[in-house]
Amino acid sequence: MTLRTAAFFDVDETLIRVKSMFRFLEFYLRMRGEPDSTYQRLNGELQSAAKLGVPRESINRAYYKFYAGENVRQVTAAGLLWFEHELEKGLFLPETVAELHRHQDANERVLLISGSFFACLDPISTWLGADRAYGTRPLIHRGQFTGEVLTPMIGATKGRVVRAAGSVLGIDLASSTAYGDHISDLSMLRAVGRPVVVGDDEVLAGHADRSGWRRLAPAVVR
Repeated sequence: MTLRTAAFFDVDETLIRVKSMFRFLEFYLRMRGEPDSTYQRLNGELQSAAKLGVPRESINRAYYKFYAGENVRQVTAAGLLWFEHELEKGLFLPETVAELHRHQDANERVLLISGSFFACLDPISTWLGADRAYGTRPLIHRGQFTGEVLTPMIGATKGRVVRAAGSVLGIDLASSTAYGDHISDLSMLRAVGRPVVVGDDEVLAGHADRSGWRRLAPAVVR
């Protein structure tokens, strides 16, 4: 079997300018008629946990608890509206989108890997023409979110997914590329032969400089 090459992309602040999970939550709560203080409180809880050093995996799990009892179809529909809203304001980072199109033109697979979930990722993936999108998978029971997830798509899990995709899809990882903007993307970047660091995360930039990895110019994140 002839192996193909692929390009793996983190999404938030790599392909898009924003943190999709938080922007979507704010949008969804407003759609439901919640006051802005509701989002500020929920976001504040997660930000406080991060400052206390709570692992990103745990924060990711805590985020999805906000959706417990919510109707999956309604959240999915809201995701499409959120995407259209963000698209009008300039959602995508042109530097990395240009890279993505270059890989597509070379007939390489394009796979998105993110801690976000399908409500945000599916419209992004469709718009970009990506082959697949791997995100955190919320658990669903009788059409509603339970508030729990399987494994958060954070940190080492990203690297495992890249290696699994390489095996299942017949991808030559040594000749493939991955793009990430945060130190939590390190395992994904190390899983391929051509890592690319996006932006100016100091710790990740240090790894890039020591290892001779390619870097893209810092992107402005709003």
